[in-house]
Amino acid sequence: MNSNKFSLKSRFGSFKFAMNGLVALFKNEHNSRIHLLAAIVTIIMGIIVKLNHYEWSLLIIVIGIVFLSELLNSSIESLADHINPEWNELIMRAKDYSAAAVLISAIVAIVVGCLIFIPKLLALI
Repeated sequence: MNSNKFSLKSRFGSFKFAMNGLVALFKNEHNSRIHLLAAIVTIIMGIIVKLNHYEWSLLIIVIGIVFLSELLNSSIESLADHINPEWNELIMRAKDYSAAAVLISAIVAIVVGCLIFIPKLLALI
């Protein structure tokens, strides 16, 4: 058990590590940049069509889930590649599973986005 006492300085240091992780994700993983672009476009569209609080809540949740799954996928891939850089069936399966999690989260985000935006865009026609 860690006997270090709580300190604000160490808590702020933790945020620095987390921000480093986000910067590294966008720098090293091209799919994360695609997700970021999609999130920005979605947010701009939400502002334009004036989403309500519930719609914003749903969008924020699914956008967060997509980035969370992308971070976990990238973490698993990086760790697996470090542990065994050679091809390994079990490592490949774990990497495929984590990539599938990103795919599922992106599909769910698209479905939620369509459920929110299609009626609003049709109402504008």
